[in-house]
Amino acid sequence: MTSPADVPHLTPNQINALVVLMVEARRLTNVELKELAGFTLTGKDNTKLVDLGLVDTDRTHRPFAHELTDEGWRVARQLHTSTPPKQGGSTTRSLFVVLSNLHRSLDRLRVSHGDFFKQTGATALAASKPPHEAPAPAAATPTAAALVSAAGVEALVRSAYRDLAPAPGAWVGLADVRDRLADTDRAALDAALRAMVGRDDVRIIPVANTKSLTARDRAAAVRIGNEDNHALAIGPA
Repeated sequence: MTSPADVPHLTPNQINALVVLMVEARRLTNVELKELAGFTLTGKDNTKLVDLGLVDTDRTHRPFAHELTDEGWRVARQLHTSTPPKQGGSTTRSLFVVLSNLHRSLDRLRVSHGDFFKQTGATALAASKPPHEAPAPAAATPTAAALVSAAGVEALVRSAYRDLAPAPGAWVGLADVRDRLADTDRAALDAALRAMVGRDDVRIIPVANTKSLTARDRAAAVRIGNEDNHALAIGPA
């Protein structure tokens, strides 16, 4: 079993680089990293990841290009077992929640991280083309990125619930949850809540006394079946 000791101490930017390289599952230049995630892998962050044997950097021409090594894949898969660096704040903590839930789901499905994120021929070709050569949009199909996004929204809901609930299993209003996740797309959040109803530890219910509902409560409701639901509980009943 992997322990936190097997994962080296990394800065938030180094962690972000490992995660982006993992989910893209290909060699990325600094230009691509900047376009995809808003940062580049340079200086001390790059040197440390190379020295640790986690990233292979091609410096033969600019822009420099980076790719995970086998050891880099191992560490990226196990990041969630370590303690998030304090300087990363809630953003890095939320990322670790996503990675933990992703790891659990892939373990249940018996799918490796490499297979899950593997680039198909079509996506690899599209990623290698300049923007003006991008192919015309195709019919939407579920992708690794979409599945990670869905898992990420559920992880955000669970994180918000833990912050709001006085104890596991306590009821929390969806209005409060939505306030905590104000930057999350409404449709994506609704879809995550509907999916979570099927989880053994999740309960989402309507408030029986509708007269007690405020306009805020009504606006925050999620429609499941033929009912508007207003309260969420996660944990033992």
